Parts: sequence; C-alpha cells; structure tokens
Amino acid sequence: MSVISIALNEWARLFLSKRGWIAIIAFALIWAIFLMYVIAPAARYISSQEVGLVLGSLLARFGANALNNWQSTEMALYWAFALYVLPFFTMISAADQIASDKARGTLRFLILRASRTSVFFGRFIGQYLIQLFIIIVTMASVLALIGYHSAESLTDALPEVPVVFVNMALVLMPYVALMALVSVIAQSAKQATLFAIIGWIVLWFVLGYVQNNFGPFPILDWVLPGSQLGSLVRLSGWDTLNLAPIPLLHTVVLLGLGWFAMNRSDL
Repeated sequence: MSVISIALNEWARLFLSKRGWIAIIAFALIWAIFLMYVIAPAARYISSQEVGLVLGSLLARFGANALNNWQSTEMALYWAFALYVLPFFTMISAADQIASDKARGTLRFLILRASRTSVFFGRFIGQYLIQLFIIIVTMASVLALIGYHSAESLTDALPEVPVVFVNMALVLMPYVALMALVSVIAQSAKQATLFAIIGWIVLWFVLGYVQNNFGPFPILDWVLPGSQLGSLVRLSGWDTLNLAPIPLLHTVVLLGLGWFAMNRSDL
C-alpha cells in the first residue's frame, strides 16, 4: 500500500463508518451553536459605533489591535476563536492515527502490506487533509452567515479568506504531527489525547520554571506547539506569515520523533 492509499483510507474511516458520522454530526452541532450564539451576536454587537470605539482601546491595551485591521468583523472573530478552538479539536479528532490498530493487533497485518514509514506518514497526511476540510467547512459557514445578514459584506470578507486558510493550515499542522507521535505511544485515542494534554502542560510548567529561574532564553518561548498564537493574533493580512517557520519547524521535529518511535516500537 502506498502513502496516498493509506491517507485516503483515513477519509474512509471517517465518512464510511458509524463512529465517523457520529463525530461529524457532533462537531456540526457544536459548531452551529458556536456560530449562531457566539460569532453572530458578537459581530453585531461589535459593529455598533460606541462598542467599536471601546473595543478598539481594549484591543490596543492587550496588544491585539491588529483585529481592527480586518475588513470583516465576522472573519476577524472567526480568526481569533479558530486560533484557539480548532487546535483543541484537532487534538481530539486526530488522536487515533495508530493507537487503536496497535492495541487491536491489526497494525501487524497492515505493515505486512506497507512499511511502517508509509503507515505513519499516510495516516498523518490523511488526518491533516481532514483538518483542512474542517477549516474549509467552518470558513464557508462564516461566509454563509455574512451573506445571510448582508450580501454586500461578502466583498470585504472574501479577500481575507486566503489569509485565514493558509494560516490555519499552518497552525493545525504541528498538532496533527503531535497526535501522530503520541498515537504511536498510546493504546487508545483517549489515552493519546490525555498524553498530549498532560505532556503539553508539564512541558509548559518546566519551560516556565527554567525561564523564571535561569532565563530568559528567548528560544524557549517558541518550543511548544501553538507558542506563536499570542503573537499571531497581533498581526493581520499576509504579515501573519512572518511566523510560518515556527509551526513548520514544530511539525518537522514532531514527525521526526514520531517516525523514530514508530520504527522502534514493538507492534
């Protein structure tokens, strides 16, 4: 089996299984509630002139005044929320790349038809494509919301779509790679998610301790996946790509560790 075949099989596991459709429906319902009761009312509220002035001063105070540079309020809100919401969802949805097959013993039969490297990277690519699909669907829902309330506002939102898509694709990449790594170590998807969350928290505390007692070491500020999010929300437009090397480097390192663990683990 090739890497592409294994990647496509990830789509089959999602769209051709009962468990996959339950996950899709659950996410669709949660996102619909979030869209209708968080983004939509917040956009209408912020659009009022008085609130906009107050919000502008608050954003400047917290260093996030770049959100004022967005032409579409709804797209700016989607950008701010998606930066923190979608990575968490990725850690849940991409957790079962290797773990379940390893626990059931079916991974041994799979590697008779494909190398461990092909399985590892094929599962990663498949899950990453699913995350890209989620980005497209959620952004399309925001555009539909904008068009429903004011079709003229779409002209402001559409030029910002490529910026958001490219950046979210970069943001989610290391999280999929992280779950690929922990999925090799774990025995189930739940355990993989737990390992990832605990590992992230422990490393955050360790880095904070080192910085406070022996630092500062600027390079340590960028060690954790997602460490650039606070800086990213302070940028707008294509200036956001100035931070693109950070998630790319995280992805390469995590995939390297995952590939090493995959080839060394007892299946």
